[in-house]
Amino acid sequence: MSIEKDINQKNFKDAFQKAYINLMFTNNWMLNQTKSWFKEHGVTHQQYNVLRILRGSHPNCMNPGSIKDVMIDKSPDLTRLIDRLIEKKYVQRETCGSNRRKVDVIITQEGLDKLKQLDPLEEEMKNMFNNLTDDEAETLSNLLDRLRGSVA
Repeated sequence: MSIEKDINQKNFKDAFQKAYINLMFTNNWMLNQTKSWFKEHGVTHQQYNVLRILRGSHPNCMNPGSIKDVMIDKSPDLTRLIDRLIEKKYVQRETCGSNRRKVDVIITQEGLDKLKQLDPLEEEMKNMFNNLTDDEAETLSNLLDRLRGSVA
């Protein structure tokens, strides 16, 4: 389908408006596709993102600021998101060794196990790109990188 058919709009101001609307529509489409997968497993896409970040640094801790820096969706309330992950026993807070006023976050074994359950979803996410070749996917990624680089 085309963006024109998906949103029932024939004309756009220019190619840039069409690209912007298409990008926003596609982002929401992808989030809606994955939302049900995560819901089945009792996590949100933001919680999944934090768990993946912490798994990447495992067995080391990360401070919340460092987590937020690399999050895909920069949650304005990271503290509450971490609190929910603690309630689920997927992460724990630890006092920073070098500064007792700071806290670090580390993924638990339960969190690692949850990610193992979720890992097969990455294949389903990849399937959303079945209409693209490897070269087209690489080109898309490069164009998106370039787009983000245009705003300093």
